[in-house]
Amino acid sequence: MALEFTDANFQTDVLDSDKLTVIDFWAEWCGPCRAIGPVIEELAKDYDGSVNVGKVNVDNNPQISHNYGITSIPAILFVKDGQVVDKLVGAQPKSNFVKKIELHK
Repeated sequence: MALEFTDANFQTDVLDSDKLTVIDFWAEWCGPCRAIGPVIEELAKDYDGSVNVGKVNVDNNPQISHNYGITSIPAILFVKDGQVVDKLVGAQPKSNFVKKIELHK
């Protein structure tokens, strides 16, 4: 199951992690966000233990969204060693996520 990243746990769960972290910035009202939700859940299962996969609800966690300049969703950031190493914007097929994960993990 995908993790839930919040303003409160982002530092410890994402920035301080030694694993690649995939972060889906989403909102309940966003159709494309809901469309890729199952893909994010699959990735969380596929990479359980080797890659952190989670979601940030932009409505509930405005600070994180602001810090990363998220202006359109879904936006998926790939973070390693506290730095953004890659990004995807918009609904994407699972294969695009897998390519980015394999490249950076």
